[in-house]
Amino acid sequence: MAGAEEMNKYRSPLVSRYASKEMSYNFSDKKKFTTWRKLWIYLAIAEKALGLPITDAQIAEMESHAEDIDFAMAAEEERKLRHDVMAHVHTFAHCCPTAAPIIHLGATSCYVGDNTDLIALRDGFNILLPKLARVIDRLANFAEEFADLPTLGFTHFQPAQLTTVGKRACLWLQDLVMDVRNLERARDDLRFRGVKGTTGTQASFLQLFQGDHDKVEELDKMVTEMAGFKKAYLVTGQTYSRKVDIDCMSTLAGLGASVHKICTDIRLLANLKEIEEPFEKEQIGSSAMPYKRNPMRAERCCSLARHLIALMADPLQTASVQWLERTLDDSANRRISLPESFLTADIILSTLQNITEGLVVYPKVIERHIRHELPFMATENIIMAIVKAGGNRQECHEKIRVLSQEAAAVVKQEGGDNDLLARIQRDPYFAPILGQLDALLDPKTFIGRAPQQVKKFLAEEVRPLLEPYKANMDVKVAKFLAEEVRPLLEPYEANLDVKVELVV
Repeated sequence: MAGAEEMNKYRSPLVSRYASKEMSYNFSDKKKFTTWRKLWIYLAIAEKALGLPITDAQIAEMESHAEDIDFAMAAEEERKLRHDVMAHVHTFAHCCPTAAPIIHLGATSCYVGDNTDLIALRDGFNILLPKLARVIDRLANFAEEFADLPTLGFTHFQPAQLTTVGKRACLWLQDLVMDVRNLERARDDLRFRGVKGTTGTQASFLQLFQGDHDKVEELDKMVTEMAGFKKAYLVTGQTYSRKVDIDCMSTLAGLGASVHKICTDIRLLANLKEIEEPFEKEQIGSSAMPYKRNPMRAERCCSLARHLIALMADPLQTASVQWLERTLDDSANRRISLPESFLTADIILSTLQNITEGLVVYPKVIERHIRHELPFMATENIIMAIVKAGGNRQECHEKIRVLSQEAAAVVKQEGGDNDLLARIQRDPYFAPILGQLDALLDPKTFIGRAPQQVKKFLAEEVRPLLEPYKANMDVKVAKFLAEEVRPLLEPYEANLDVKVELVV
């Protein structure tokens, strides 16, 4: 059984357990090496159009074999040659004997290697952006629904002035909106390495075209456009600048930081029992404690987000040690760090979408927590009411200070409830305003403009940002799991120690 054999080898959990089919394919050998072949075809088409002796038959032969790669042959060739590009040149030439003399004509290994990486980066962003947009859409709906629901705000994780559940969600949304803009910018800033030759001087192509600089420039332009890019980098060494990788991965690390903060907040709120992530009907929270409902999805996001953030060190160090026109010590590192960044970002977005599609709010718990703290927060309102009724501010302040300390002692030393309100009601000094206490303690009078801020933020910043992604908004994580993930895991189900339906 193929599945059992696979269990004898290490498999990256990012692919075997977590990431989507489309992102896994984006960094697969099939995508990589078929892209190499397409790039060789683009090069041949452009060289022929510019006058080199390449025939239609040679190009047709290459096109007819663009997808049917003999991976076993390529692996054997690489074992002998110790060079992956030349191994695939030989493998391609084997099935294209007529075109063999012109495959890779004038190019260096980075023509296929770097250009394919840039295509994968671009396509990776295009996979991530709709997923990020869906998370924002779900959170925006959540924020709108709970825009008016008062809740305790926290600074230093200590109770502070009230906010609303929807306003807090807008704090999460604001970070994700920034991430959309950053990912779009990083994607749109990507250029093609193009046709630059061994050290980036285009010397080999200048020789092919007998010193015709215009044809060399046109060759670069034609191949760039065939690959779907608007621009190529005007100067490169043997590789495109590894600063590009820093730019791409820093945006993903920033997304990781956003998701970590959001999911940490959800975990804190789950401890307070105010908000919970979705919980499956048969899901087990703990093997020992049946009552537990652990925030496992949020924890998974935090766990993977840390990995995404940590990967940022790789491109920084790689770019800093690229000697002169290039060194090869970037290659092995980038084979791991670039795909892992996108695969990790992919799964945290899918998981976060699942969370945001099913967040559960417990208003009664939130209300109880507000009641516990609100008397302290309402003291300034009570003082103002006494002053309006003819009282002295300093005298009222001292009265409330004493009563507040007594109530705080009950809470902290005796473990009792906050009884400040009862103490105020019993004190004759406050008799003139007792009829106003309910109004003075209405939580909605403590949330300021939070509901209005939610409405304006969603209307002016969030909804317009989602317009380009509207066609992709209806994809549900549950549908994705059913159609993409579960069939993929079927051969391994007996070997998984976590139920397949919980694997996101």
